[in-house]
Parts: sequence; C-alpha cells; structure tokens
Amino acid sequence: MLNQEQIDFFHENGFLRIPQVFNEAEIADLSDSLDRLIEDWAITSPGWSGPWRDVYFDEELEKQVKLTAMHDLHFYSDAWMRAVTNPKLGKALSQLLESSVELHHTTMHIKPPQTGHPFPMHQDYPFYEHADGRFIDTLVHLDDTFHENGEIRFLAGSHKRGKLPHVRHNADGSPCSPHLDATAYQLEETVPVPAKRGDVVVFHLYCVHGSYINQTKEPRRMVRMGFRDPHNDQWAGQSNGRPGLIVHGYRERRGEEALLKQI
Repeated sequence: MLNQEQIDFFHENGFLRIPQVFNEAEIADLSDSLDRLIEDWAITSPGWSGPWRDVYFDEELEKQVKLTAMHDLHFYSDAWMRAVTNPKLGKALSQLLESSVELHHTTMHIKPPQTGHPFPMHQDYPFYEHADGRFIDTLVHLDDTFHENGEIRFLAGSHKRGKLPHVRHNADGSPCSPHLDATAYQLEETVPVPAKRGDVVVFHLYCVHGSYINQTKEPRRMVRMGFRDPHNDQWAGQSNGRPGLIVHGYRERRGEEALLKQI
C-alpha cells in the first residue's frame, strides 16, 4: 500500500496523506451514512472548553462556534464497519506500526458552516493515554478540505518530542479540554495538509496538530479512526479497557496472558 518514501516521510514528519483510500462508491456510501448519523445520533455543542478560546475568538464569535460529534460510528453503521476494516488502510497502518493493527475508536468531527469549531494545538494522547506512541490516528475525508473550511494542520516532526504537558484546567481550577498553551503553540507555525474526498490523513499519537474555523457555507465532514499496536497498553481516557477489532494481522499472546475481558 505504501512505498518507502511515504513510510520515511511519516516517520520524519509524524503525518502522511494517503490519496484515495476509498473509491467514489465507498465514500458515497460513507457520506450518506454519516449524514444519517448526524441527523439521528450526533450532538452539536460549543465544543472544547479552555483558556485557548480567549486567544482564538472575540466575544461575539465565541458564542457562535459549534462542533457536531459522536463516538463509535462503526457500532451504528455497516458502512463505517467496512471502513474500519478496509484492507488497504489496514495494510498501510501495519507498515507504519510494523505490527498487527487493532482498532481503538471512531469519532465524528463535523465543522458546521461558517462557525465550525477550530481546534487549538494539541496532541491526541491526553484523550486516550497509552504506554507509548505505537498509535496512529486516521482522518477519513468526506469532503475536500482547504484553508477556508479548516483543513488539518501539523507541527512537522513534533512527534519526536514525546508526550508534552497540556493545559487541563481553566483559570478558576475547573477542568477543561486538554490543549497546548495557545501562546506558545500557534497554528501559524504548522504545515497545512489539504485533502480530497476519499483521502485519508494519518498521524502519530504525539504529533501536534490543530485547525482553523470553517468559514464556508458548507459543513466540513471528517471522521477520525484510531488504531494501535495490540500490545500498546492504555492507561486512561476514551475507550479505556475495551478491546478492539484486529483489522490487520493477529493478536499475539504475551506469556500467560488471559483471554480478553467481555466488558
């Protein structure tokens, strides 16, 4: 699936765009299913909390910004179950992880028209903490992305810094969505990775990333699917303690390891 140049680029930069993983028939099926999930199950909210909002928004815009999201689309849709088990994607991920591949989660990220939620600079590990970096997030693009609708952006090579301390509390001590200091880590320093409908962008668990607001009149639809080495133990966060599907390879047994728990 991937050539050596692509593999080397990923390990050097922490991210990679893989063109047309899904063909037009597949992406049309996923798109239709996503729209139905948005209508039936998804929740629209103000999105991530935290002091970063004071840096990104003026008072009026802060009141308008929205995010539409839900978790585990593959539990609701056969189209998305086929997406997580896509053999081309599984093979590509196995080349990057150099191991078998276990599904961890799927999460919808929809930026509504004109006030679609930007994302402050962050790593994904605070949301699902694992023992190490053998974890790759993938972004399935249902729409073309570009600057005006908030394409994904990366701080190239930042995965090599390992786990970075994140802001986890508001000024009053209440918890907020984990993010990096918005004055020290700025979107202007990042590399934009625009992509086409059907493309997949993959990135390392520690790669710093973010995105601008959606300024267009159309939603920006994207789904994140997280995958890991089956032996990368999780410590906390989303889907902790829940086994995932093996989408490529085989779950090797470690010593006298017990059967997976049926939680």
